[in-house]
This record gives sequence, structure tokens and C-alpha cells, in this order.
Amino acid sequence: QVHLVESGGGLVQAGGSLRLSCAASGRTFSNYAMGWFRQAPGKEREFVAAVTRSGPPPIYGDSVKGRFTISRDNAENTVYLQMNNLRPEDTAIYYCASGLFTKRQTDYDSWGQGTQVTVSS
Repeated sequence: QVHLVESGGGLVQAGGSLRLSCAASGRTFSNYAMGWFRQAPGKEREFVAAVTRSGPPPIYGDSVKGRFTISRDNAENTVYLQMNNLRPEDTAIYYCASGLFTKRQTDYDSWGQGTQVTVSS
């Protein structure tokens, strides 16, 4: 299995930006698709973005398309989520995951512990 650790969360004002990182370890890291999900208190976990090692372009959830960008550095075993024009409704715990290249959380096998993102008005 892949071990994942998220970082980069914090408090930011609406309209600001944050860059999340997901550090991965494991012999087969580069063979997995990588995704980001988020979950706000009292809400269902929501797909944010996913990227493959090499091939199809990244995919995004409708609520973040045009504002967030996912990228992957295979040499450094790291996945990033650049979040621009943040809104209060983006407030959530953000989780990094590895698995299949889909929008379904059940298709991801390994999960990080999450990092809190809070966007103030």
C-alpha cells in the first residue's frame, strides 16, 4: 500500500490561494492515480481532483473546476493541489488518496490523514 501525508492547509481569506502537498511513499507510487477529496462537517465526502502518472488530462469536480489545479511530480513522489480564488464553501478537510482514476472514493485504496483548509469571509 501507499503511505500518504498531506500538508499545506491553513486559514486564508476569501479570494486567496493555498497550495496543498501530498507526500507519498511506497514501491509502486508511480503506478497509481492520485486524487484529492474533501469533507466539510455534516457533509458527504466530495471529489475534488485526480491525475494519472501519464496519460489523460486531470479531472475535477464541478465546484472547483477553473479554480483548482492538480499536478504530480513522480520523481519527488509528491502530488499538489493549487487552490485559487478560494471561497468560504471550500472550507473542509482535504484528503489525498491513491487508486483508480475515477471520481469515486471507493476506487481509492490508500488515504492520508487530511489537512484542514479554512476560508474566511
